Amino acid sequence: MQGILYEEHSIVLFALITVLIGGWAAWMTGRACAKTWRGGLILFIYILFLGMAVRFIHFAVFGGTLLSLHYYIVDTVILEIIAFVGFRYTRTRQMVRQYFWLYEQSGPISWRSKG
Repeated sequence: MQGILYEEHSIVLFALITVLIGGWAAWMTGRACAKTWRGGLILFIYILFLGMAVRFIHFAVFGGTLLSLHYYIVDTVILEIIAFVGFRYTRTRQMVRQYFWLYEQSGPISWRSKG
């Protein structure tokens, strides 16, 4: 997978920067967007910027390429998925807790009507 998903010599560096550090930031961004009742479009735009920051960390710390569209897209897609899951997880908890007479939880990231 080296060369397709990541450019570093080890997948550990990719997992550390993109999945662990960037993923934590993406989860928290999704959570913040859900808690402030913002929509998915705003979350998408925030994560585009977060993808740039993750790419910069790869460049500054590990000597990766800064302006690589391929690796930017890979990093951003992973971050978008994590952010969306964090958004839906938080939004599900909000809907079930605040509108308990209307909705019940049907999964970790979904809810359904009680009626």
